[in-house]
Order: sequence, then structure tokens, then C-alpha cells
Amino acid sequence: MGRRKDHKVRYQLFLPHDLSQRFEALAAAPGAAKSAILADALTAWLNRQAVSELETRFSVRLDRMSMALGRIERDGHILLESLALFVRYQLMVQAPLADGDEAARAVGRDRFNAFVERVGEAMASGRRTLGTPAERETRR
Repeated sequence: MGRRKDHKVRYQLFLPHDLSQRFEALAAAPGAAKSAILADALTAWLNRQAVSELETRFSVRLDRMSMALGRIERDGHILLESLALFVRYQLMVQAPLADGDEAARAVGRDRFNAFVERVGEAMASGRRTLGTPAERETRR
């Protein structure tokens, strides 16, 4: 019975002289075949190209996501600093309520509940209080 042939395609290559000498020296080693060396080298090169192409495709998207996360982090820091300054200001300016002033405490509870409700509505609807109208539209 005859040998089963692998489906291979023959190529004729032209290499620079110095590269050809290095290739011949590598192929002279026992058990080395020129076809196998070239197939391995071409496979490695094509794999690097595929990785490079994937990196190119995803790097733009990853850069965009990194910039968006940076903006979110910056906005979070601004909001936290604003809230901290507001709370400090309120605590320094507002006089504490008297222990027996239940009417004032009830008004305070109602105002706080209205505030929490308003924040919840704004978060649910996606509307923003801060920023220009154009910025609010682009954030939706």
C-alpha cells in the first residue's frame, strides 16, 4: 500500500543570503526539516499578527471604557466632596432642635422623606439636576 499524502502546498521562496545561511545552519541539525522549520515560523508569525489585530480592535474600545470610568470616578469624587461640604456647612449653621420640639422634628422628618423620594424619582427617571441641559441629554 502507498503512503497517505498530507495535503500540502508547495511554495518557492527567495531569501536574502544571510537569512538563507542561518536557515541552512538551523536545518542542518539532526531531525530538523526545512519544511517543519518554515511551517513553525510562519505559524508563530501569523499567531502574533492575530494577537496584534485583536489588540488593535479592542484597544480603542478599552480606551473609551477607561476614559468613561475615569469620568465616573471624577464625578463621584466631586459629588462626595460637595455632599461633605454641604453637610459640614449645615451642621455649623443650623442650630440644633430643642429636645421637646416635636413639631420641628416632624417637619424635619417630612422634609427628609420628601428629599429621599425626590432623589429616588430622579434616579429612576434618569434625570439629572446638575450640569447643563445638553450634558443631561447626553448622559441618558
